[in-house]
Amino acid sequence: MTVVSNTSPIINLAAIGQLDLLRERYTTIHIPDAVYREITVYGAGRPGDVEVRTSAWVVRRTVADSAYVERLRRLVDRGEAEAIVLAQEMHADWLLIDELLGRDVAAREGLRFTGVIGVLLAAKRSGLLSVIRPSLDALRANDFWIGQKLYHDILRRVGET
Repeated sequence: MTVVSNTSPIINLAAIGQLDLLRERYTTIHIPDAVYREITVYGAGRPGDVEVRTSAWVVRRTVADSAYVERLRRLVDRGEAEAIVLAQEMHADWLLIDELLGRDVAAREGLRFTGVIGVLLAAKRSGLLSVIRPSLDALRANDFWIGQKLYHDILRRVGET
């Protein structure tokens, strides 16, 4: 399975100690150069930095179509644009992306995507996590916005009410 990730899923899962879910679920995660820089240069010393620099299962890639990236840059930031283009170029099965505008662009480009919450739900369904409430609570404590209704809907959906 080919999976490309934007910045947010990596740093947020790292922040709550659940980054290994990506390796366990998808084996390899591909990230474009801009995402690598966002995590390891601009985010040096923060969650995900060391893991991205040292994990063999996180593979840095250079996007071939820079003109396509620049067209998307009118709509989204560089990391999102490169992640979307890389997902297209690699014919990725999944794009991991959380930002709403980035998801809208990915949908228009015909990509299948999920984000941090989707990864947690999939991990719960596959038995990698026995419960997701602690992960959701940790995300919220780390300023990942999850509205109250969505929070309760997720817990209800997985039987953790």
